[in-house]
Amino acid sequence: MKRALILNAINPSIGGVLIRGQKGTAKSTAVRGLVEILPEIEVVAGDTYSCDPHNEDKFCWECQIRKKEGTITTEKRPMKVVDLPVGATEDRVVGSLDIEKAVTEGLKAYEPGILAEANRGILYVDEINLLDDFVVDALLDAAAMGVNTVEREGVSVSHPASFIIVGSMNPEEGELRPQLLDRIALQVEVMGIPDIEQRVEIIERGNKFNEKPEAFKKEFESEQDRLRARIVKAQQLLPSVITTRDNLQTIAEICIEFNVDGHRADIMIERTARTNAAFEGRDRVTNEDIVESAEMVLPHRMRKTPFEEEEFSVEQLRRLVEK
Repeated sequence: MKRALILNAINPSIGGVLIRGQKGTAKSTAVRGLVEILPEIEVVAGDTYSCDPHNEDKFCWECQIRKKEGTITTEKRPMKVVDLPVGATEDRVVGSLDIEKAVTEGLKAYEPGILAEANRGILYVDEINLLDDFVVDALLDAAAMGVNTVEREGVSVSHPASFIIVGSMNPEEGELRPQLLDRIALQVEVMGIPDIEQRVEIIERGNKFNEKPEAFKKEFESEQDRLRARIVKAQQLLPSVITTRDNLQTIAEICIEFNVDGHRADIMIERTARTNAAFEGRDRVTNEDIVESAEMVLPHRMRKTPFEEEEFSVEQLRRLVEK
């Protein structure tokens, strides 16, 4: 789980992670803990949509005005983790548009929603399997285009909405819509820890944090700093990581062997493997990177025939790669 979250923080183009597991297994805690280690991003100062000052093609209308006026300044801030509540209304998610105001005041009539706040950050959806259909459709549209468009009575407003989807769910409460499941790159399963000593440590750490949260944070501050520095270093190394044609053939063979639909799995395994290599400080993808990536990309994409439960096998995966 932690590896999947960190890899997405290094390389947002991987495409998000779905965390499945029993209740009480720290799924939400892990995601919210990302705030402590996420590296900073450069944004246009004061911009509602956190536009990248070096990517003018994706400027919102506010930044386009600033550019014409020559008033763009920049600042750095950490990436955000933005919560999307399961019961959020459509206006709260995509933003609201006052038609009367739009006629007289133009774009000022638009009130940004959660997708605007999540641009260039992480959008966290707890109980993602319980989302209303209209929210799922809005997420799919924005994730595909990197843009959120709101249309009311013939008036249309668009803004950049590029984000990493991180969802968590308890499978006992129902499964995820196949359309959304296919768009989320990685999936990990979490469960309670059976080791007694580790369970005792969980209780002790929880108590320590509740009694003295600042002192508890300070205890792990140097460890957090090292992890943040490692993520930043991996981001710098990522563009120079090489995936050989042999690596690509291995990935293609895996996807054929495991009977997955389409080509999205191949692309996601390659991106994830490259990012994993960068996190490990290497400039070349190895078979181990491919195996670790395929373990997170394939299980929820395997095609199942009627009346047959086909299970993902790590041993089969390793045998195939070694061969």
